[in-house]
Amino acid sequence: MSEALLLGQRIDVIERGYEYLLAYAAQGRQDDAGTELRDTLARMHEALTGMQGSLRAAFADAPVPTGTRDFTDAVERDVLVARGAIGLVLGRERIASLLVDNFNASVHVRALLTDLFLVEQALKSPARG
Repeated sequence: MSEALLLGQRIDVIERGYEYLLAYAAQGRQDDAGTELRDTLARMHEALTGMQGSLRAAFADAPVPTGTRDFTDAVERDVLVARGAIGLVLGRERIASLLVDNFNASVHVRALLTDLFLVEQALKSPARG
């Protein structure tokens, strides 16, 4: 499986998970009993864990314009921070909607999502030779 395809699958897990988290946050729940929240967060955490290095590998065959490596470095830092935030949430005994709402609003999580939207679109567009 190509690195770009694998990275695309990881991005899809993150994006679908975030959509679930938005819906969960709107429910006003006091705990996560009977929900898919922990499974969703665990899948997101795993996708981010495996993302380390796959970003660079996905773009390895393309010419690297100035600044691209700076961007991939920043995305990898965002991956680490968002993964840590997911770990923090998963470590709670009960996960209320308000906690998830605050996670969703985190500037680090939003930065990662924006990064991944950009990466996803860049992967769909061929590199200039």
